[in-house]
Amino acid sequence: MSNIQKFNDLHDSQELLFLGNAWDVLSALILEKAGFQAIGTTSWGIANSLGHADGELIDFQRHLSIIQAITEQVNIPVSADIEAGYGHDEQSIIDNVLRTADVGVAGINIEDSFKHQVGLRSLTEHCHLLTNMRSMLDNRGYQNFFINARTDTYFQVEQPYQETMTRAMAYVESGASGVFIPGLTDVDEIRAITSNVDAPINLLSLPGLTNCQTLKELGVRRMSFGNALSDKIIAYLTAHTAQLVKDQDTSSLYV
Repeated sequence: MSNIQKFNDLHDSQELLFLGNAWDVLSALILEKAGFQAIGTTSWGIANSLGHADGELIDFQRHLSIIQAITEQVNIPVSADIEAGYGHDEQSIIDNVLRTADVGVAGINIEDSFKHQVGLRSLTEHCHLLTNMRSMLDNRGYQNFFINARTDTYFQVEQPYQETMTRAMAYVESGASGVFIPGLTDVDEIRAITSNVDAPINLLSLPGLTNCQTLKELGVRRMSFGNALSDKIIAYLTAHTAQLVKDQDTSSLYV
C-alpha cells in the first residue's frame, strides 16, 4: 500500500489522527520512534532551524530539500507544510505542489492567506487554484494525494465562523481532501463545522484545545501541534545554554 493510501486511511480510522510535527530528520525519526502514525512538517520550525522567521522567507528548494530528507528517512506518511505555495501566481504554486509530491510526501497543507500582505485570497481564486491543483496531481499520477486546505479565517477575519463554513465547504467541492482551521477553538463552532463539512477537519492544538479524545467526540478527524514542540525545545536550549555560560560548569549536562 502506498503512503498516500495509508495517509488517507488514517483519516478514515475510528481514531482521530494525531499528527506529529517535525522540522528536521532527527525530530522526524524521534516522532516515528515514539509511535506517531504520520508526520506533518512545520514550516515555522523549519524556518527557525535555518535562522529565519516563518512566512516563505527561505528559498523553496532549500525548504523542499528538508521535506525530502525527512520523507526519505521515515517509513510513515509525511504531509508537507508548504505555506501558501511559495508562488506569486497559480501556475508557480501548482508547479511547487507537484515538486513536493515528487519527493514522496503523502499530502500537503496549502494556505489561503497571503504571505507578504494581510488578507486572504478570494474564495473564487482559491477554489480555482484547488481545482486545478487536484487536476494536475491526478494527471501526474498522484490520485488521492491529500490536499489539506488551510483557511486562516480565524487569524484574519473579525467574525470568522460563517466565512470559515463557506470556505470549508467550497474548498472540499473544489478538490480539497480535508480542511485545516487553525485558531478554531469554540466547541459549538467546531461541532457545527464538522457536522456540515463533508471532509476531515484538522485543528491546531492550542492552550485549552489539547485533548484528542475531546476533539474526536466533536467530530474532528485530525489534530496537529504545529510549531509548539519545536518552540518548547528552543526554549529549553535557550535556558540551559544560558545556564552553562552563567555557571561555567557542565555538570548539568550529566544529571
